[in-house]
Amino acid sequence: QVQLVESGGGLVQPGGSLRLSCAASGIALRMKDMAWYRQAPGKQRELVAHITWTGNTNYADSVKGRFSISRDNAKNTVYLQMNSLKPEDTAVYLCNQGGVAGNWGQGTQVTVSS
Repeated sequence: QVQLVESGGGLVQPGGSLRLSCAASGIALRMKDMAWYRQAPGKQRELVAHITWTGNTNYADSVKGRFSISRDNAKNTVYLQMNSLKPEDTAVYLCNQGGVAGNWGQGTQVTVSS
């Protein structure tokens, strides 16, 4: 049974930073593409960042230059480093493997507010 467990969310002031983690069990991530999505209240779920199993990355325009996705295959974990956070980054952040029909974590809440 595949499980993805996110952690690292919380309340942060605008301009601050957070690092989210997604720890996987029941699956080896080293040959898998992984992604982070987010969903804000009343909005559609959106793709934030994607990393291929070879390490290539892609980002939503809204987070380019501020967010960074990375992976540690030895720890079977994917990370999302978020810098220069803005109030509009407030959302539940979800880890994904295998696309929309794939495996999802339960999400971690990120709130950016002064």
